[in-house]
Amino acid sequence: MPERWQAKWQERSLFEYHLDNDEYSEILEVLHEYLPKKLVRKSFRFPILSEFEVIRHFTRLSQQNYGVDLGIYPLGSCTMKYNPRINEEVASLQGFTDLNPLQKDVEVQGLLELLYLLSKYLSELTGMDYFTLQPAAGAQGELTGVLIMKKYFEVKGEYRDEVIVPDTAHGTNPASVKMAGLKVVEVPSNKDGIIEPKIVEEVVSEKTVGIMLTNPNTLGVFEDYIEEIADIIHDVGGLLYYDGANLNAILGWIRPGDMGFDITHVNLHKTFSTPHGGGGPGSGPVGVKKFLKDFLPVPIIEKRNGKYIFNWNLKHSIGKVHSFYGNVLVQIRALAYILRNGFDGLKKVSGVALLNSNYLYRRLCRLDGIEPYPDNSKPRMHEFVVSVKEVRDRYGVSARDIAKRLLDYGVYAPTTYFPIIVDEALMIEPTETVSKDELDEYVEIFKDIMREVVNGGDKVINSPNNTSVGRIDDAYASRPRTMKPSYRWGKGDG
Repeated sequence: MPERWQAKWQERSLFEYHLDNDEYSEILEVLHEYLPKKLVRKSFRFPILSEFEVIRHFTRLSQQNYGVDLGIYPLGSCTMKYNPRINEEVASLQGFTDLNPLQKDVEVQGLLELLYLLSKYLSELTGMDYFTLQPAAGAQGELTGVLIMKKYFEVKGEYRDEVIVPDTAHGTNPASVKMAGLKVVEVPSNKDGIIEPKIVEEVVSEKTVGIMLTNPNTLGVFEDYIEEIADIIHDVGGLLYYDGANLNAILGWIRPGDMGFDITHVNLHKTFSTPHGGGGPGSGPVGVKKFLKDFLPVPIIEKRNGKYIFNWNLKHSIGKVHSFYGNVLVQIRALAYILRNGFDGLKKVSGVALLNSNYLYRRLCRLDGIEPYPDNSKPRMHEFVVSVKEVRDRYGVSARDIAKRLLDYGVYAPTTYFPIIVDEALMIEPTETVSKDELDEYVEIFKDIMREVVNGGDKVINSPNNTSVGRIDDAYASRPRTMKPSYRWGKGDG
């Protein structure tokens, strides 16, 4: 808090209330099972504030947040697209909001019909046969998929404990493997940013559980050798897991199941536009081919004799991974998005996302100091990665500095320093919901920043300057709480 605000706050009179012994005892009687006595206050001090002062405070806080409703949000790997308001209207219908998750399936036939329909659409779009809607996020979907892979071999009586993961993978891939108690076998990508079959052949063995891939990968490059890689993994009895974070790039054009994948998760909060950020809500349904159906979390929704039921009888189920049936209202939003677009519309969504990505990619790479990664003429998919290593070496300005300076211009910054194999990386994904005018404006802002870099770079290195809070100590969150954060207040101070 700025010093001038601190002084003002200290001067403000406070309302102070002291509990008498009877009141205090009554409160302790209620709380004694949950809190130790030392944490229960006997007196309270509140600032005296009028209603409009409170309203102004929280309204001002809301205006300091940035989101896809305010402008371009090119957060690479996260697919931050606009969420149509029709999704919110549908999810807010009383028929959904008044339901209780403990109701029997015979009492929620309408809801189950919609969720069953969603699972069928997801199966058709991904080339899978069955889906569970339980996982609440992509990372939980990944863990669910890896646990299915692990149990599949346990049931077969085969001891396997190695999962192949490329060096371009999302960080949650190796994390999911480790959480499942398996070993990560990392394989490097080649100069074109993709995995070569010969590299996979060198590491596969009778211990190989499978491989985790997203296609296109996190560099925004399509894995050209996917069919050969699938054959290599299947030849040793392994499984292919598709990280669905980048499904927005291929929606309606090609399906993971047709590429040879056996399991996939789908980020409803990315590909199908439901809101995400701020820790949620999210949804990461997992789909499998027929031979893996019995390993899915229970229950799954099925249709029998004209009725929708919860099927709890899956012989080798890994068990539940989420309470009830996942984030249902997120699933309803996603279904609304799918139905409103239709198959042709979803295909167009993907096509425009690729067009926007390649347009922005080509224009930014014309700027001095911004280099493509990988450095080749191959078109990019839904996202792309550039390196500003040359800018850092020449002017001492980093990718982080450029990202912070973008905030001063009222637009959101791309992902920085990912994938970690790229030095001074900027990872950009404009999505299909950004207009050409916005893309052009983004390029002009980059041009302005690069001119500032050449002319000294102080504004860039010391940015942001126009935001409520200046440069934050990124490491503070992972340090002991006894340490004080290091930050400075921006010119707005508030």
